[in-house]
Amino acid sequence: MAGTCVKHFVKSNWTTALLVCAKCSKRIDGGFGKKGKQSLAKALRQQLGVKRFRKSPVGVVEVKCLGVCPRGAVTLVDARDAGNWRLVQAGADLAVLVDTLGLADSSPKAQSPE
Repeated sequence: MAGTCVKHFVKSNWTTALLVCAKCSKRIDGGFGKKGKQSLAKALRQQLGVKRFRKSPVGVVEVKCLGVCPRGAVTLVDARDAGNWRLVQAGADLAVLVDTLGLADSSPKAQSPE
């Protein structure tokens, strides 16, 4: 089996991946969503309408630790702009965050029925 690097591919519809620090989320104990009890990753998935993970236009992936550890915020990395990490304050308006990330057209609230 020497000489082969990749045998199979798994297709996804992602245009980008959002990496959310799980350790930051755990430290602030939720802080997002309508009641402020959801993690940032879960609230973003809900805001973007991510139901079927690989078939959604955006992937929201919770990672162990990104090493920034801000107080009262969660570290977020957009794969399209990996050089600029965002610190999302607890209770931040997710609609504004989605718009800032340029993902408003991926949100089910932004899509109009035809």
